[in-house]
Amino acid sequence: MLLELRIRGLGAIDEAVLELGPGFAAVTGETGAGKTMLLTGLGLLLGGRADSGLVRGGYPKAEIEGRFRIGASSPALAIVEECGGTLDGDEGDELLVARSITADGRSRAFLGGRSVPVATLATIAEDLVTVHGQADQRGLLRPGVQRGVLDRYAGDAVAAPLSDYRAAFAELATIRAELEAITAHRRERTLEADALRHGLAEIDAVEPTAGEDTMLAAEAARLGHAEALRAAARSAHVALHGAETDAGASPAPDARSDALGLLGAARRDLDAVRGHDAQLDALAGRLAESSYQLTDVAVDLSAYLDRLDADPQRLAVVQERLARLSGLTKRYAADIAGVLEWAGQARARLGGLDDDDSRVGELGQRRDEVLSRLTGAATRLSQARTAAAARLECAVSVELSGLAMPAAAVPVVVSRRADPHGLVVDGESVAFGQWGVDDVEFRLVAHEGAPDRPLHRGASGGELSRVMLAVEIVLAGADPVPTFVFDEVDAGVGGRAAVEVGRRLASLARSAQVLVVTHLPQVAAFADRHVVVAKPGRGVVTSSEVDLIDGDDRLRELSRMLGGQEESKLARGHAKELLATAAEAKSGR
Repeated sequence: MLLELRIRGLGAIDEAVLELGPGFAAVTGETGAGKTMLLTGLGLLLGGRADSGLVRGGYPKAEIEGRFRIGASSPALAIVEECGGTLDGDEGDELLVARSITADGRSRAFLGGRSVPVATLATIAEDLVTVHGQADQRGLLRPGVQRGVLDRYAGDAVAAPLSDYRAAFAELATIRAELEAITAHRRERTLEADALRHGLAEIDAVEPTAGEDTMLAAEAARLGHAEALRAAARSAHVALHGAETDAGASPAPDARSDALGLLGAARRDLDAVRGHDAQLDALAGRLAESSYQLTDVAVDLSAYLDRLDADPQRLAVVQERLARLSGLTKRYAADIAGVLEWAGQARARLGGLDDDDSRVGELGQRRDEVLSRLTGAATRLSQARTAAAARLECAVSVELSGLAMPAAAVPVVVSRRADPHGLVVDGESVAFGQWGVDDVEFRLVAHEGAPDRPLHRGASGGELSRVMLAVEIVLAGADPVPTFVFDEVDAGVGGRAAVEVGRRLASLARSAQVLVVTHLPQVAAFADRHVVVAKPGRGVVTSSEVDLIDGDDRLRELSRMLGGQEESKLARGHAKELLATAAEAKSGR
C-alpha cells in the first residue's frame, strides 16, 4: 500500500506531499492544473522512462519519493533484500523508494536506502501497484492483452499447462533450428567431408611419425656431407693425437708435435717443480685437466671416424622420404607435428559430418516426442482457458450490471485458427505459437437485443471504461495487487453510470488501495480521501498545489466539478446529495 508520495521540482509541481492510506482516494482539479503529474511522478518511481523535460525550471533535478507498506509475504521483499535494502517504520514494514532526474537527463534510483538500477524499480512495481489509464483501455482491445487477462484470471489452472507448453515449444524450436541447419548446409558439409577424407588418405599413405622430419633432415645433412665430415674429423684427430708411423707405433713422447704431445711436455715440466709454489701447482692441475679432456675428444673423433660411412643408397632413401613429408607440410601444416594434429582434428570433424544422417533421424524422433508433449499441453491449456472464459464472462457481466449496463454481457471466446502446417490438436491442424493454440477475444453485447460484436468494434468510450473497470474488479479477487491507480478511466461516462463507477471503485477499495484521477464529481464523492491539484493563479499554469481536502473545501470542489461555480447554492446542494448517496452506499457494504 502506498502511504506517502513526495514530489519536488517535477513539471508544474514545486513541492507536494500526498499522504494516503487504505481505501479509495480521488484526485481532482481543473483541466491543466497538473493532476496527471502526480501519476507521472508515481510512474517514474516505479521505473518509468525518465525525461529531462519534466524537471521544473530553476531546479537542478526532480525528486520523487514514495513510502510503501509491504507484507512479509510480498515478492518485493525478496528483491529488496537481494539489493541490500532495508525496511523501516514502527513495524519495520515500510519501504522507501526514491528516484531523481537531473536537468541533463541523468537518473538515479534508490530502494530501501540502497542505490539500484532503474530496472529494479520496474521489477518491484509489478508486485506493488497496477496502473490503468486510457491507454490501457485501448490495450484491452488487443488480442494478446485479452489472452493475458484471461490467463491472469484463471491463475494456476492455466499457469501449469502454459508452463509445460512453453517449455515444449522452446525445445521444439531448438530441434527445428538444428534440423534446418543440417538440411540447408548438407551439400557444403558433403564437400567438406570429401576434402577431409582425401587429406586423411594422403596422410595415411605416408604414415608420418612425430619428429620424423627433423631426424631425417639431420641424417640427410650428414650423409650429404660425409666426405667433408670425414676429412675434418681426421684432420682434427691428427692435430690432437698426431699421425701414426708406417709400423703402426706412435712416436716417442718427446718427438711428438701434436696437441697432446705438446701438452704432455708442458705437464712434465711443471710436475718437476711441484710443491715449491702453490700458484704454479694450480696451473699444473689445470694443464692435467685439459689433457684429460683433449684425450677424450681424440678418442671420440676416432670412434666417429669408425662409424662415419658414406652411403649413397641410404641418402637417396632419406631424401625421397623427406620429399613425401614435405608434400604434407606444404598442404596441411608447417611441420609433421602440425600435420598429425590436423589429421586428428579432421577425423573428429569427419565423424561429426558422417553422423548427419543418424543425427537427422535422432532429431526427427525427438521432434515427434516433443510434438506429442506439446499437443498434450496445448489440449490441457485450451480446456483450462475455455473453463476460465465461462467464469470470467459471468463475473464481468455481473459487475457490468452494477455499472448501469444491466443487460450487457462480455462473451469471452476461445477459438483456434486452421493451419495445414500447424499442430494437430483434437484431430485438427491449427496454428500455434509460444502462448498456445488459442485465440482469445472479448466481445460485447451492450444491451438486450444488441449484436455480439468484438470489443474494439462494439464498445463506445464510456462502455469500454466500464468494461475495463469491471474486468479489474474481477481480477482483483483472482490476483490481488495492493494498490490500483486509475487515470481518468471514467472518460465518456456520465449520469447514473458515473455514480455506479464510483460505487464499484469503492467496492474495489474494500480489498485494495485505490487511487483515481477523475473529472466526475459522482466518482469523487465515493472517495475516502479527496486530493485537489490546484493552480494558485489565473491564466497560464506555472505551478500547482496539492492539498488533501475535507468538509466545506470538499463541498466547494465538488460544486466546481458539477457546475463550474464553487459558491452556487444549487451546485452545493447537489454536492451534498452526492456525498450523502455515497456515504449511504458505503455504509451498506
